[in-house]
This record gives sequence, structure tokens and C-alpha cells, in this order.
Amino acid sequence: MTSPNPAAAKPGLAQRFNGERIVLALAAPVLAVLLSVAICSVLLATSGKNPFDAWDLMITNAGKADGQVNILNRTTTYYLAAAAAAFGFRMNLFNIGVEGQYKVAALFAAFVGAKVDLPAFIQIPLLLLTAMVVGGLYASIAGLLKVYRGVSEVISTIMLNSIATAIIGLLLVPGIFAPKVSGTSNSVQTAPISQSSHFFSMETNGGKLWGFLFVAVLVGVIFQVTLTRTRFGFDLRATGRSETAATASGVNVKRMVVVSMVVSGAIAGLIGLPELLQNSYYFGQTFQLNLGFLGISVALLGRNSPIGIAFAALLFAFLDATGSQLPLQGGFPFEIVDVMKGTIVICVVVAYELVRRYGLKRQQQKVGAQLAAQAAANSEKKEVSA
Repeated sequence: MTSPNPAAAKPGLAQRFNGERIVLALAAPVLAVLLSVAICSVLLATSGKNPFDAWDLMITNAGKADGQVNILNRTTTYYLAAAAAAFGFRMNLFNIGVEGQYKVAALFAAFVGAKVDLPAFIQIPLLLLTAMVVGGLYASIAGLLKVYRGVSEVISTIMLNSIATAIIGLLLVPGIFAPKVSGTSNSVQTAPISQSSHFFSMETNGGKLWGFLFVAVLVGVIFQVTLTRTRFGFDLRATGRSETAATASGVNVKRMVVVSMVVSGAIAGLIGLPELLQNSYYFGQTFQLNLGFLGISVALLGRNSPIGIAFAALLFAFLDATGSQLPLQGGFPFEIVDVMKGTIVICVVVAYELVRRYGLKRQQQKVGAQLAAQAAANSEKKEVSA
């Protein structure tokens, strides 16, 4: 009597450590980056610039202490923006309104931080909670419209971005959220937040490393644990793949849509806090822009995975932090960094599709080989028995 095959007895374990699946998972983002580097190199060469000088300059700046601190600080913000977008994507919800959600949340957090001055161990959690509640409530509007009126979350969140701009313009005036100022100054901003609202930083040779980096790490850990270790995460992934199947298994899809939008908006509420609590200390008309749309790009590159997003955020932070030095130190075009990021996003779509098709083809080949082997084994048994 033959002993059972351990791999056949535990197919899940074999699949978990399948090297080919890991290679395919890494192939798409690596291929996307390589394609974008090649395209940008060609563009630089056609413009009369040496692409190798650009890459050397970027790598040199990244090796400096101040460059590394700048990259990590940017990564913190980009990761939060991507996590907010990715949470909705895992539910098959396209939360395009991250841009408006984090701005409104940062405005209210700045207002509370300027009006309230409690001990830091109470003040900082209060501001975090304020931003998350405001962001979640603002995102819930799109979820409720989708559930009860059938409005696409893409349309509603885009419109809510415009409404957020109007809300900020309405509230950020002297006498409401901004203090009254004398004279004819055109600078309209909230009062500076209290000293107890300042988040801690770490002094390094390259400058201040934001302590909010640990908050971003915590968000990523909670995101991963929620997706893989909780019933809510299972329902989230199941609903994202098939609402019909999720409903048949007892999942309340309408509630999942609203809750997912609220959680996505709550994460979005944290995006502006690193800048608010660790750098500018007030909310003004020139507060950080376009982080919500950047987060969508980072989430796509990271395949909506908390770990993948970390590498994608680090890459985009590297491009921004070092690319800003290209026009200053090398005379390169100002637009080259935006071209790099744009080509990465386009190449991500192409690379994922190529890898998906290759993976599907490999899977079909494996199934065909297994069926052929099984048919051959059955034929041999029949010949032996005959």
C-alpha cells in the first residue's frame, strides 16, 4: 500500500509556498517600473539630456541623510493616502473622493487644535479622532447615496470633492474658522494649533523624521489584520469579488458598502495630519493638494495590498523627493517627475494585464498536463486489468 502524498494531502500549504505565484505577484510592479524607466530615459534622450545623469543625480540625493528623511516623511503621507483608496478598492468601491475627505478633515482638526489646549496625551488623540470622524462622515454620504439611491460612488465622490472645496472656502474666512486679521492681507488660514497638538519628531542628521511614520505603520498592520484575520475582512473581500455570492452567504451588502466607505474616509482623514501636526501647524489655502489622486496611483501600483502599498509609496516618495532636484542641479525639465509617475501608472495597467494573461496561460497548461497524466494513468490501469 502506497503512502499518501503530503503535498496532495495539504494542497493549501503547497499553494502558499508556490514560488511561481510569488514571482508572478512581483513581476507586474517590477515590470511596470522597468518600463517607465525605459520610457523616461527615451524621453530624456530625445530632449537632449543624458538619462544616466538624471538617474545618477536622483540616486546620489537619495543617499544623503536629508534626502532619506525627506523620502520617509513623504512616504508616511503617501501611504495613508493609498491605504484610504485601497480599502475601498478591496470592496470594489472607487472612492475618488479621498481628496475632499482629507482636506475637510484637516480643516476641522486644525480648528479644534487651535481652540482646544489639553495635555498632549489627550490633545493628540482628540485631533486624530476628529479628523477620522469628519473624514468618515463625509465619505458616508457617497455610501448612503449608492445604497439607497443607486448613485455611482465614482460620480458622487467626484462631486463631493468640488463640494469640499466650497465648504473650505465658506468656513475658512476671517471670523469663522480663520481669525480676524487687520490690514489687507490675502493670506487666509486657521490660527496655529496649540503646542500640545504637535506630534513628536525624531532628530536625525538629515533633519526631523516625523513620528507620524509609526501611525502609518499601525494603519498598515490594522489594515492587513482586518483583511486576513477577521470576519469583516472576509466579508469585505467576498463582497468585492461577487455581491451575489456574498448575499447568498448571508452578508449584508448594503451595510458593507456604507461601512467600507466610512472606514475609507476615516483613513483619508489622517492624510493631512502629518503636515498639520508636524510641519505647517495650520490649515491654509495652500495646504497640501492632490494627495488623494496620488494615493489612487500608489494603491494601484501596490495592488491594494498593505505591504505592496508600502513599497509603492516609497517609490513615489523617492521620485518626488529626488526628482525635485533635477531642475535645480541638472537643468532637467520640471515636468519629468510627473511624466515618470504617469508612465508608471500606465505601465502598471499594461504590466498587470500581461502578467495576468501569462499566469492564466500557465494555469491552463498545468491543468491540461494534469488531465493528460490522469488519462494516461487510467489507460494503464485498464490495460493491466485487461
